[in-house]
Amino acid sequence: MAKIKTDKPAKQNRRSTTPAANAAPMANATASVDEDRYLRLENQLCFPLYAASRLMTRLYQPLLEPLGLTYPQYIVLLILWEDAPCTVSHIGQRAQLATNTVTPLLKRLELMEIIARTRNVDDERVVNISLTRKGKNLKQKCACIPQQLFERAGYPLEEGVKLKQQLEAFIKHLQ
Repeated sequence: MAKIKTDKPAKQNRRSTTPAANAAPMANATASVDEDRYLRLENQLCFPLYAASRLMTRLYQPLLEPLGLTYPQYIVLLILWEDAPCTVSHIGQRAQLATNTVTPLLKRLELMEIIARTRNVDDERVVNISLTRKGKNLKQKCACIPQQLFERAGYPLEEGVKLKQQLEAFIKHLQ
């Protein structure tokens, strides 16, 4: 290959020959490689958690759809079947959702006549949530969902229990 002639003088290698002078560029190159490695999607803890959450929610859809429920509404109902009557803030704490996220879910469940919302007589800022007869009867219809979900997922029950325990510990740590 022929060299192209230019008017510019050839660049001299001005790099020092001392190890200390050469260490800084090497450290920067290593830091860049580390940053690139840490910023790869497959190295992110958050992504498999996010993807698993979405895939689990997708598995619930065909089980909840015939009942006219969404996954977030199902979560609210699970809380209410354990704790009703309770307050909106209690539901938000258990579901780890802000009140402004829970309120529209509750309004929709109220329109479906599954819950009843009433203001606390002592403090009208507090809204109490109770299940209607329809909401209580829905529990029986949902009783088969956890079993059906595991069958659909095809994931061993023992592994699922271990994973749930690990996730609960991780969530507790993050809180």
